[in-house]
This record gives sequence, structure tokens and C-alpha cells, in this order.
Amino acid sequence: MTEQTSSQPKAVVLVSGGMDSAVVVAMARAKGFEVYALSVAYGQRHDSELQAAARVCAMLGARAHKVVDVDLRSIGGSALTDDIDVPEEGGEGIPVTYVPARNTIMLSVALGWAEVLGASDIFCGVNAVDYSGYPDCRPAFIESFQQLAQVATRAGVEGSPMRIHAPLMAMGKADIVRAGLELGVDFAQTVSCYQADAEGRACGHCDACRLRAQGFAEAGVDDPTHYR
Repeated sequence: MTEQTSSQPKAVVLVSGGMDSAVVVAMARAKGFEVYALSVAYGQRHDSELQAAARVCAMLGARAHKVVDVDLRSIGGSALTDDIDVPEEGGEGIPVTYVPARNTIMLSVALGWAEVLGASDIFCGVNAVDYSGYPDCRPAFIESFQQLAQVATRAGVEGSPMRIHAPLMAMGKADIVRAGLELGVDFAQTVSCYQADAEGRACGHCDACRLRAQGFAEAGVDDPTHYR
């Protein structure tokens, strides 16, 4: 029996298990893409977000979900990959929860898989409004990475340019909540907390928790987050 192939264009979507990437999966599907979801186990504090990523991919109909191991804990330098306390209050400048080179590495892995799949589109959930402290969540980074993709891949140099989509870039958390609900995202299945427990329950105090809660409040929607 021959395997049936889909006529849908393929897209690789980075999925962390948080609310933003869940909405991006839904957006890519709504645009008609066959979603190949990619999560990266980079040595983060907990694996409950990877469990959430699997739930999100199943819930939103991803064609496949791949988890790639990259040990960023071996170099440390972040509260998410080292023995550094996660702050419970925001501060000035780039926060200690910034993981050096994380988004560059994740997009590079996504770029490689996209080439293997014959996909020309990569989606990620970076957001400059709520996470402007992270240099790899800004428009300049996405624009530069797309330029890199054109000269660093066989597809790019042979005339099949890669497109990097960051549809949430200019959206606030409330806008992301509204968009997700319109697209059928069950946010209760997602985990955003930097220090969630083994069951995925949020601390309610870290930056990620505060921004998430603020988004639901501003959208006028009940917060479905599981808190410990």
C-alpha cells in the first residue's frame, strides 16, 4: 500500500508547552499548514512544559511532534539552566531567566528539520511586547536569522527561501489570549511557569506567571492556570 501524501504545505513550529507557542500552532494550522512540531529539551528546570507541549500538539492536530535534546545546562548562565534562583520581581535590563543562545539554537534545529522535510516555513512564538528584555525575542533577531537561513542552507542558495514567522511579535498577552480562544486553544493544557512542579502547577510569582495572569485579566477571561 502506498502512503498518502498531504497537499498541505509543511511548517515546522517550535512548541515549548506554553500559551504563546500553543497559539502559534493554532495559527499555523488555521493558515493551512501541516504542522511538524519541534520541542527542545535543553536542560530546563522541569519537564512539565515538555509534557504540556505533547498535549498541545495532540490537541491542535500537529502532524508530528519531535523532541530534540540539547544540553544547555552544561554551560549554565541562566536561572532556567543553572543553580540560580528564579526572581519573583521584575528588574531592569536583560533578566536572569534569559538563556544564552537558546532561541538561536532552537531555530537552527528547526531550520535543519525544515530542510529535511522540504518545508519552507518555520513558526516561533517570540514576543517583543512582553519579553522585550530578551534580545532573541526582538524583530531584529528574527529578521537576521531569516537572512542567515538564506545563505546557510542548501534550500536557500538553490532558490527556495526559508520564511521565519513570528506572528505574536507585536501582540500583548491579552491579544494572545483572545486569539487563542478564537482558534480553540485550551490554555489549561499549557504550562508557562519558570518553576512549575512535576504536575505542571504554577508558582504564581515568577515573571512568566505574572504576565500570563495579567493577560487573562486584561482579556476579561477566567485564568485556567493550575496553581500550587
